[in-house]
Amino acid sequence: MAKNTQSLYEKYIIGNYGVAPLTLVRGKGRRVWDDKGKRYLDFCSGIAVNSLGVAHPAWVKSVSAQAKLLAHASNLFRNEPQAALAKTFVDMMGVAGAKMFFCNSGTEANEALIKLARLYGMKKAGGKEGKIFKIVCAENAFHGRTFGSMAATPQKKIQHGFAPQLKGFSFGKFNDLKSFEKLVDKDTAAVLVEPVQGESGVTPATAEFLKGLRKLCDKKKILFMLDEIQCGIARSGTLLACQQSGIVPDAVSLAKGLGGGFPIGAIWVRAPYTDLLQPGMHGTTFGGNPLACAAGLAVLETIKAEDLLANVKDISKHLIRKLTAVKKEFPALVKEVRGLGLMIGIGLAKETAPVIAALRAQGLLVAGAGNHTIRFLPALNVTKAECDEAICMLKKALDSLSQ
Repeated sequence: MAKNTQSLYEKYIIGNYGVAPLTLVRGKGRRVWDDKGKRYLDFCSGIAVNSLGVAHPAWVKSVSAQAKLLAHASNLFRNEPQAALAKTFVDMMGVAGAKMFFCNSGTEANEALIKLARLYGMKKAGGKEGKIFKIVCAENAFHGRTFGSMAATPQKKIQHGFAPQLKGFSFGKFNDLKSFEKLVDKDTAAVLVEPVQGESGVTPATAEFLKGLRKLCDKKKILFMLDEIQCGIARSGTLLACQQSGIVPDAVSLAKGLGGGFPIGAIWVRAPYTDLLQPGMHGTTFGGNPLACAAGLAVLETIKAEDLLANVKDISKHLIRKLTAVKKEFPALVKEVRGLGLMIGIGLAKETAPVIAALRAQGLLVAGAGNHTIRFLPALNVTKAECDEAICMLKKALDSLSQ
């Protein structure tokens, strides 16, 4: 079957992805293997999804045990893993009165935030429906590809071919508080930003910017919502990236790393906004199913049991120091190293495609971000030795491109 995968893809899979000439068949820890038996060091992690690497024993045990009991039940009934996962995350956040809603993906989580903002706007207007309550987002943002989240993503390559867009979104300059202040008016219901802009190039928000937005939203009595789909779940070195700025948002979207490889999305909402979504206003057939929530529980419990927050902080310092040295060694190719925790962007002087291909040839898998940035997104339990190995392969790849 593996030998025939390429032809099956060409014949049966819609070609909306620029798929690399590579078929992955198995993995263990931070390593994956292709159908030809070649081993790779995985610094892509399924685009920041495989938080614990591949086939972590605790994750496998949790998912396997739940699969033998109950894989799906729907939200017509309660299930234990969903309740346990909600309690675990809310307790880790430490904000009294907060609640969760579970879905299947990041874009669905952001759709839920958009609906939450609309409901809040309607409540502020005394229940008047039909008015467009605006959401202020950031330039270069990426919030997803469904119609609501796509409208919140001001990128031509994402929106092209899908006009007209959903109305009600405006865009301020990232890390420029004044530009947001100018856009907030009486019809604004919420602000939605990423604490670290991932897809557009790995750009962290400053603490001053996030604190300023929190104060702005408090002053204008609007929701402050954060998209932590890629930077959340310990990837920054704290449970949520926003915690490093000392702020508490009103609502947060989550996905990617929460399931450790199993599809799951969620929103965390603090009181008094937990009652905005009433029965019949929003739903999902698969969201919060026992198997996905068992996977999420395994991730959160392993983060605590293995003290992965400390590992992320330690490894991040080590990796950024090594990457900064690479920048000095290859100044014509590497222009910048930026990021937070184990979400690191390497700004390049050339297009990403040849660099990603050269790294793949060396045995290192990474993800691109925008046209001139590659992302290092290793598992949260990556070791210094593995990082040093990745740096060695990066230097070999850059050296080959310098010839």
